[in-house]
Amino acid sequence: MIVVKRNKIEEKYDPGKLTHFITAISNVNPKLRHIDTRKLTKQIESGLTDRMSSDELLTYATDICASLGSQSHDYSMLAGRISIIMLHTNTPSSFTHAMNRISDVLCPRFLLRVNQYNYDDYIDNRYDFGYDIIGVRTLKRSYLLKDAKGFVERPQYMLMRVAVFLSDTPAEAVDIYNVMSAGYYTHASPTLFHCGMKQHQLASCFLMTMKGDSIEGIYDTIKDTALISKSAGGIGISVSNIRCKNSPIAGTGGTSNGLVPMLRVLNNTARYCDQGGGKRKGSFAIFIEPWHGDIFEVLELKLNHGVEEDRARDLFYSLFVSDLFMKRVQAGEQWSLFCPHKSPELQNSYGEAFEHNYVTAERSGKAKRVVNARKLWNKIIATQIETGTPYLVYKDACNARSNQRHLGVIKSSNLCAEIVEYSSPDETAVCTLASIALPKFVGRDGIDYEKLVDIAGVVCKNLNRVIDNTTYPIESARRSNERHRPIGIGVQGLSDVFQMMGVPYDSEDAARINVLIFESIYYGAVKMSVELAKKDGKYDSFDGSPSSVGRLNFDMWDHTPSERYNWAALRDEVQQHGMRNSLLTAMMPTASSASILGNTESFEPRTSNLYTRRVLSGEFTILNKYLEATCRKMNLWSPDLRDNIIRNRGSVQQTSLPEDVKNVFKTVWELSQKSLIDLSRDRAPYVCQSQSLNLYQATPTQASVTSMHFYAWKSGLKTGIYYLRTLPKANAVAFTAKQKDVVMSILDEASNCIACEA
Repeated sequence: MIVVKRNKIEEKYDPGKLTHFITAISNVNPKLRHIDTRKLTKQIESGLTDRMSSDELLTYATDICASLGSQSHDYSMLAGRISIIMLHTNTPSSFTHAMNRISDVLCPRFLLRVNQYNYDDYIDNRYDFGYDIIGVRTLKRSYLLKDAKGFVERPQYMLMRVAVFLSDTPAEAVDIYNVMSAGYYTHASPTLFHCGMKQHQLASCFLMTMKGDSIEGIYDTIKDTALISKSAGGIGISVSNIRCKNSPIAGTGGTSNGLVPMLRVLNNTARYCDQGGGKRKGSFAIFIEPWHGDIFEVLELKLNHGVEEDRARDLFYSLFVSDLFMKRVQAGEQWSLFCPHKSPELQNSYGEAFEHNYVTAERSGKAKRVVNARKLWNKIIATQIETGTPYLVYKDACNARSNQRHLGVIKSSNLCAEIVEYSSPDETAVCTLASIALPKFVGRDGIDYEKLVDIAGVVCKNLNRVIDNTTYPIESARRSNERHRPIGIGVQGLSDVFQMMGVPYDSEDAARINVLIFESIYYGAVKMSVELAKKDGKYDSFDGSPSSVGRLNFDMWDHTPSERYNWAALRDEVQQHGMRNSLLTAMMPTASSASILGNTESFEPRTSNLYTRRVLSGEFTILNKYLEATCRKMNLWSPDLRDNIIRNRGSVQQTSLPEDVKNVFKTVWELSQKSLIDLSRDRAPYVCQSQSLNLYQATPTQASVTSMHFYAWKSGLKTGIYYLRTLPKANAVAFTAKQKDVVMSILDEASNCIACEA
């Protein structure tokens, strides 16, 4: 059999070369100890064809290794390494050369700095061999820069590009690169996409309020959404100020078409204006308060049935819910729907003021429609069960527990329901994001909390650099971001941490570790934000904020922190010097970045210990590497065990593994959802924005979903739910809570469906 080399020279296939190649890259640190080199070589050889190019051979070998991921995570790592070798072979040998090859798309200031200093000496390409195949293909699919000839960047080049662009000096660039290349944290996708580019919009999230209830205001807002979307920003839009259907229009004598036609225009805008030139689809989240007269029609827009022209399925819908609504659902009372044109005070108030305004509007006869609150609630839950949405974000909690509450009423969240910031017709709120890779801090002696504090400070400092180096798609975004300077430090791999430490997700030990992790991150971020304020000044709107009078985020939760850190001294510094940022922490989804670094997403439990994942970059078998490592350490890993896990859809509960191991490796479908909510509630005092909390029901019912929502609301969470995840063919696991902790009869039939186990 003949192999055609890259230089077009033909040579006879030598099986010894393939064996040597696989052995060599398996022995790169960290060593892949569970590769059967001989068996793998034979399997690859069985599929080779005559006159294959060397690239085709290696691509085939990569695919074979990736397909064997269920046998050992080492095969996924080997596939990643083969793919990296191919990438290295076909990309420039230096960072400087690579950047100059694509100079036409780069910012001249950035390119000048690249050529003024030899950054090549500081790049360690060996770090690229730490990515598994999912990480490599995710990078190649969306992140690494190309030109007409193919890929120009390697992963390390991308990280150095980000570091150089965000830094002021070469030394700072090297420091940023070293932390990122070691895998301690990563910036969000828009930052990775656009650092160094001529168009360098680096922020992830934008929160907008409709500019006005008029044709001019509506289309000015739609124009802004298009400009933001094409620059790779996800958008949350508050639409509760748009008058409802059949409301009179004084200027024409006609009546309004309401929210739905406008939302369909936004839907088409999202489809047309993708993010970052085709890298991601445009994404708009629509926030509406449940007193709005068009609420029932809006809840229909994402359904999978019905007349197509009555749907707007590309938008993401969210309810910005008051405590009063939840109270009336609980009590089975009437709920009034209003037109914001007649009752604008409803959107512009929260808490006791909202309740006063709402009751006054009711008594004044302004309601367009009156329904039983449970009727609307049932519609909300039915829509969630069918579509996973709407999100539920709690208006009163968002406003009462915000360091921005002095600015005005917060009216929405963002695309993923973890950013909670003030916006207005004149201010488009912005947030820049990054996530800390928590598994990096786990060692033989447990978690290195001191290192975690330090890295949180580094991330805070670098997100400030993002604010200073980004361009803004619209002026109202620049105005808001420079005035308030909010950032969002999140995490990935919390579930990994628990499994690395042998701690069940729903245990007391996990609860303790959870709180201490997020206290450490918040402390490190506050500490750095104060240091930045000493150097560069406090953010413009600091005066009048809760932090300006010494109220930190945990104070707004009536929470007492641990004695690990000197909070009293830090509080004094905040009051004396101010902070550089109005908001610091936010728990965002991390699907792509976690895939790159090989971690579980955000604070999410695992959905399965062994499964096939289909993503834009391909189809992959994913084995829980921590389960494999635990079983191998106990000499329990075997093909029979693997097959058992496959038969049970990724669960280990039907295996012969010890009970303590089974408890550590429960999937989310085997966990009480109460434990997810409890962990979110416990970390919330150190999350000054919010959390993208998914909730899971294998076979959801009105009662079981209602139980979860009311428990989350009573826990004080800002985001009660991001998505409702379902698994219809799985065995349902009941949501459990003590009877006194949940509403037992929210709906008439609910008491018969809610488990009351502790």
